[in-house]
Amino acid sequence: MNPVCIGLGSNLGDSMELLRDSWAELDRIPGIRTGALSRPYLTEPVDMESEHWFVNAAGVLTTSLAPDVLLRHLLATEQRFGRRRDPGLRQHQDRTLDLDLLLYGGLVMSSPRLVLPHPHMHRRLFVLAPLAELVPDMEIPGSGRSVREWLRFRQAEPGCAIIKPRTWPGEHDRSPAG
Repeated sequence: MNPVCIGLGSNLGDSMELLRDSWAELDRIPGIRTGALSRPYLTEPVDMESEHWFVNAAGVLTTSLAPDVLLRHLLATEQRFGRRRDPGLRQHQDRTLDLDLLLYGGLVMSSPRLVLPHPHMHRRLFVLAPLAELVPDMEIPGSGRSVREWLRFRQAEPGCAIIKPRTWPGEHDRSPAG
């Protein structure tokens, strides 16, 4: 079984519920076993215009599936949870669910449908902050830096996106201040 990191996001509907339910749904797919899920983060939209902020999280799972097969299951799960893609639009769109394959063990690959590690993950706080809760010392293959190191680097940049940690409904706040 290969350790895999997934980014989860939603900015339409009951985003918290959609993320938790989709994570549970992934666990029902043969060849996938979900593990830890980060706390949710409220994040401003990045690389798109929208009045709807996102809820983002990260999860770790193990799988016996090949990366391209896993990607097909992620895309099918997005559709089951109401994700609609407008092929005529090149820009990012509001979405009920976004499941990104971030890391597949230490695999580095590039195909027309899939690039690993995810090519933008080290630039996005909304990916790095939740992922650092789960695998802070994991090196992003090909980058020479761990998730924690990339997070510190991005947090120090001026004008970085706003992210606010939250708790899942029914859980107590896990932040140091809470």
